[in-house]
Amino acid sequence: MRRRRSDPRRAVPPAGVAAAQRERTASGVAYGTWLTRGKDGRLTLYAPTDGGLLAWAEVTAGGPEWSEPRFVAAVGLTDLTVTQGADTYVHLLGRRQRTGADGAQTVDIVHAIQYQTGLAVTEWRSLGNPHQDRGQGLAVGVPVGAVAEDGTVHVFVRGAQGGLMLRREAPNGKWRAWEDLRGAGVEAPPAAVALGGGRIEVCAAAQTGVLVWRQLQPGGDFTGPRGFSLRPEPGTIVALETGPDRSTFFWSDTVVGGGAAWRAGGWPIALGGSASERSYAAVRTSLDGYDCVVLAHRDRAGSAVLGVGGTENEDNGFWWYDLAEPCRGVPALALDGRGRVVMALIAPDGVPKVARQEDSAGLTLTRWQRL
Repeated sequence: MRRRRSDPRRAVPPAGVAAAQRERTASGVAYGTWLTRGKDGRLTLYAPTDGGLLAWAEVTAGGPEWSEPRFVAAVGLTDLTVTQGADTYVHLLGRRQRTGADGAQTVDIVHAIQYQTGLAVTEWRSLGNPHQDRGQGLAVGVPVGAVAEDGTVHVFVRGAQGGLMLRREAPNGKWRAWEDLRGAGVEAPPAAVALGGGRIEVCAAAQTGVLVWRQLQPGGDFTGPRGFSLRPEPGTIVALETGPDRSTFFWSDTVVGGGAAWRAGGWPIALGGSASERSYAAVRTSLDGYDCVVLAHRDRAGSAVLGVGGTENEDNGFWWYDLAEPCRGVPALALDGRGRVVMALIAPDGVPKVARQEDSAGLTLTRWQRL
């Protein structure tokens, strides 16, 4: 029998290297939708780690098996944000801080894309920094992304003066220059939502209350910021499309305590439950024939909490479940290839865990599975 020559391009890594890759754990939790569903129905879970990020993917749509984590190098990454467009492309945004040969610190925003579940991530591309002054550049916040219906990527960051800065793609695929959307006193990463009609809206907690920026038409300029005398806990806002071209913002409210839901033109509706320590995760689904919103967050005791209520029907009650499962940062929510709710979290030891909706009435989760 003829022996095949070994191909160095397909060489198996040494056992020590493979073991080291398997032992990689998350160093924290990403911002945004860090549990995504690809075009093939498989879920991917992203988490920052030392020197870059890790990505676990379902072996088949609906699970339960997951792949070993794929390591993506990104030296100097201080924060990772994940967002996804209607085309299912996953956009990875990072805040990168590096030390130059002169010992000075510099910060830039970087962007990479994963076009398909399980495939390699593109090279990181620097989007620069909205500030020319190096000292001001160090004060730039965590990037937040939103992908319009036509695939145009929008990247928002809090500027050094507390306003909102934007960099977005042009129709020819090139990146426009940084835009100053103004505002002041923004205290934490904003919440952005891409609506089905093509517009994007952004909401941020500020020292004076809530600031909202809106596109009047797809691809257009942003109006605002418009201020509202409301009191969300900074860093807890999440945005979700809950009606045709209409968004609802959920947050932990400092006035009513616990969660709140707010749509422009109305007052916040108290949802009860415990206060959140960071942003909520949100997904819309059908439960027993009812259009529902599912929320998840980490309470101040460090445990994961799950909430369920009718979409834009918050006055009829929101039900909260303390899962007694310790976690870091904010959990993630997504619908798997069979339409079931999947909740993911990063355990205190840095290992991801997932639980899936059982095939029964209501929303009951399976036992937690360590990846």
